[in-house]
Amino acid sequence: MQDLKALRSELLSLIREKSYEQKTVTLASGRVSDFYVDGKQTSLHPRGAYLCGRLFLDLLKNFGPVEAVGGPTLGADPLATAIALVSSLEGTPLPAFIVRKEPKGHGTRRWIEGKNNLPEGCNVVVVEDVVTTGGSGLSAVEKIEEEGYKVVGLMALVDREEGAREAIEAKGYKFFSLFTKTEVRGG
Repeated sequence: MQDLKALRSELLSLIREKSYEQKTVTLASGRVSDFYVDGKQTSLHPRGAYLCGRLFLDLLKNFGPVEAVGGPTLGADPLATAIALVSSLEGTPLPAFIVRKEPKGHGTRRWIEGKNNLPEGCNVVVVEDVVTTGGSGLSAVEKIEEEGYKVVGLMALVDREEGAREAIEAKGYKFFSLFTKTEVRGG
């Protein structure tokens, strides 16, 4: 197995190169920020996908037994897929799922895609690319729990350090991120 510290350093460099921008933006939370982190630019990169999958798979050890990983579309889609793929390659297959923004308007009318791969009532971890307030992750948690699954925690590629950790932990969930805003900005 490759040195996780070296992989982490490589992923941080890739995030800085592909995902971080110093510019004024309005975030999904409605807040205005002087920087933006688009985690999808890294998680959709070939090497970035592998690094995210490998490092998140290691981070999952902090949650105890986990039987699936997924989160709110669109940020979680490539991350959950990367984790599932790397877990399979490493002989510990872990299914992925995606939580829709609204239920499918036809056919199954599902909130959760990939549900047929999940054991009933299983322990899951919610993954996101970037968290600010924790709102989208906690919304996904509600849908997941309504479907009968047990959310044991949330994790993110980057924590913007603007209240997500506190909001998530206040609801009684564990939270871990691979990186923080401070690390990405180099401070």
